Order: sequence, then C-alpha cells, then structure tokens
Amino acid sequence: MKFVFDLDGTICFKGQPLCEEITEALQYCRHMGHEVIFASARPIRDLLPVLPKEMHMYHMIGGNGTFVANDGKITHLTSFDHQTKEQIKQIIEDLKLSYLIDTEWDYAYTGSTEHPIFRNLDPDQLAKNISIHKMEQMIKVVLFPNEHVSEILSRLNLLHVRTYIHRQENILDISPIGTDKWIGLQKLNVKEQDFIAFGNDANDIPMFQFATEAVCVGKHEELQKVATWNVESNAGAVADKIKELSKVYATQLEMYR
Repeated sequence: MKFVFDLDGTICFKGQPLCEEITEALQYCRHMGHEVIFASARPIRDLLPVLPKEMHMYHMIGGNGTFVANDGKITHLTSFDHQTKEQIKQIIEDLKLSYLIDTEWDYAYTGSTEHPIFRNLDPDQLAKNISIHKMEQMIKVVLFPNEHVSEILSRLNLLHVRTYIHRQENILDISPIGTDKWIGLQKLNVKEQDFIAFGNDANDIPMFQFATEAVCVGKHEELQKVATWNVESNAGAVADKIKELSKVYATQLEMYR
C-alpha cells in the first residue's frame, strides 16, 4: 500500500523538521512493506530541509501538484501560462500586494520576515530571492491579501488558476489550473483507492476523495467531510495512526499473497 503524507500541520509542526516519533513511525511504515510519498504545498526546495536525508529520494509532490519529484530529481513541472502570469503580476501591482512566488528553484519574496511562512522559506539557503521582473516562469504564487481578499478572489476567478484560502495564515495560495495533489500523484502512477492519505487542510481534499482511507489531522470542517479518520494534531496521535494503519494493511497484503 502507498501512504501519502502532507507535511505542515500533518507530520511536521510549527515549521520544524520531522520529530523522532514521526520519523520512527514512517520507518515502521516502510518496514511493513509500504511505500511513503510526501505531498506538500511547499516547493521541493523547502520540502527537503524538514525531512531526514534518507527520505530525500522518496517520491514527492510539491507546490500542491505543480512539482513532482522522483529519486531526488524534479520530473514534472507545471507553470502559469504567460497571459495568466502577467495578469497575476497586474493584480499584485494594482493592489500593492506582498507575495511569495516560486520558480523551479529560486523565488521572489516581499512579505514580512515576521510572517510564519518566512520561517519555512528556503531554510537551508539553497536558492536566491530574485526580482519578480526577472522571473521567466512562475510555478506557484502566495499572496498576502490584507483587506483585499474579496477583490483579489473576484479577479482570480476570471483566470486559469486554482486558489486555496488559508485564513489562519491570512494567505491566498495560487497554482495553475489542472494541478492539485491528486493530479500530481497520478503522475507517479498512483491509482485510485490504492493509497492512504494523511492531511490537515483544504488542499488535501482532492487526494482524500480518491484514497482508500483518509486521515484528517486536527479540525477542518471541509476536510473532515471526506475523511475516514480524524486524529488530534500532535505527533503522538499521528504516529500511532500511521503505525496502526501500517499494520492493518500489511496484514491485508499478506492475505492476498
């Protein structure tokens, strides 16, 4: 069985690397014969620093499906088309918005250094903070809307984009249309009802809808509607559920052999 894990708020907390308890649970999952896949809103660049080095070769989905990595290399990349890119830049200019924009590896960031998102941004200093005007491609965009949420959303609704609202962090997370975590998983040849998903936010809904089992970490009204399990948002509860399901599905695998 394949086990697919979101990162922030699911198996890593407050932007910190995986704790020992979660790491051991993932190792147990692998020991029981399952494959571990990571599926995060983070680009691959920011996904790697929170994982043990031995896990850097695992299959990964980054940027809510805009990045797909296999054996440590990015194999699929989806960027905004030129027209959409220019329209997003116009929204930023018109409303004087701060932003985080990712290219394949580098980024442009104009937000506050006090915002939680900055804590997770290129912690190992693997990339460069470049000007938006020097970007040849835009892979994923995070906007800091302030009081302009309604106006931004009305303008984004006219574009070929997928938007997730993260109210707790007060950000809008924008990806090219036709990308989400489930679409990214399909590029890794993951089949419907052939995986177990762990997540904590709205961007996990697409993969939850096609999972054999789906574990919602913490409270999220929309996500809980498509989840089969709900566990508390702490490392102990999540690690216990990983081990429990790893054992259950290892037993089922043995039955069908």
